[in-house]
Amino acid sequence: MRLGIVGLPNVGKSTLFNAITKAGAEAANYPFCTIEPNVGVVTVPDERIKVLHEMYKSKKTVYTTIEFYDIAGLVKGASKGEGLGNKFLGHIREAAAIVHVVRCFDEQNVVHVHGKVDPVSDIEIINMELILSDMEMLEKRIQKTQKNLKGDKSLQSELEILNKIMETLQKGLSVRTLELTEEEFTYVKSLELLSFKPVIYAANVSEEDLVSGGENVYVEQVRNFAAAEGAEVIVICARIEAEISELEDEEKTLFLEELGISESGLDKLIKTSYKLLDLISYLTAGEPEVRAWTIKRGTKAPGAAGKIHSDFEKGFIRAETIAYNKLIECGGNLAFAKEKGLVRSEGKEYIVKDGDVIHFLFNV
Repeated sequence: MRLGIVGLPNVGKSTLFNAITKAGAEAANYPFCTIEPNVGVVTVPDERIKVLHEMYKSKKTVYTTIEFYDIAGLVKGASKGEGLGNKFLGHIREAAAIVHVVRCFDEQNVVHVHGKVDPVSDIEIINMELILSDMEMLEKRIQKTQKNLKGDKSLQSELEILNKIMETLQKGLSVRTLELTEEEFTYVKSLELLSFKPVIYAANVSEEDLVSGGENVYVEQVRNFAAAEGAEVIVICARIEAEISELEDEEKTLFLEELGISESGLDKLIKTSYKLLDLISYLTAGEPEVRAWTIKRGTKAPGAAGKIHSDFEKGFIRAETIAYNKLIECGGNLAFAKEKGLVRSEGKEYIVKDGDVIHFLFNV
């Protein structure tokens, strides 16, 4: 999974990126410090992997990961090439979802690119650049479809969807605000429109605000805006995340407890990303390896097997599966679990659940 971290210059993007990936992207108090997208890979914490590793004394443990792209700061006019323009927009296109960092703190020492803190205005600037880019791309698609329609009347329904999208964009609204049927959703997704990508707004607050509950007038404005388009909001403090990133796990826990914070911004971001993209993890376990595999919720057993290897999906026979908590109750003893009837033999129509521990049988 790849997430693109975006936002206006000097909102805390690179500070947050450094903190959650420890990848060392330069952070400075001036625009366009990040020219090429810095890439950092983050391990998704999963206590189940640790427990299974200890249970099976496995030689190897593999956690699932998230790629974070720290994408260069955007300015008004990017869709027309201003600032880093098209380079920025191209990098967003590669991301599964957008993490939009929004400045929700007052500080005279950190320059705001437009002279004042106004989170809704900041959000709208970036959203409008994505909308304008989508309109340009869509206009070409509509012209092409209209031309081809003369020889293929079956394209009429496609043209209607394209026009429906264009009307939404012309109102200054992101495509993700549009109500679509399941069939329309699949088609629109194939267009790879920037304003259709799922968004998490990361409200970057001061240390004082985070410790006192994380809410302020700016965060409230972001929440109201996000609610109108069905986006997710998390409240973080990039500076506190930077401090946390320097600590060992035990120290990190103590530090969070001292601040009265239940979880780090990174943990919030990972949980929200999985929720937003409707992802779950199933597990494979044994002495050679314990591993987490991330799949889309609703994936059937053969598709889940294909995450391991395409041969597993092609030659799928069945999946022997047990819920993680049931396996733990049996001390990891599969033979005992089978005797109790806890290990199920599932076929091609089985929908994999979060926490399933699975052994796939296949024949190629």
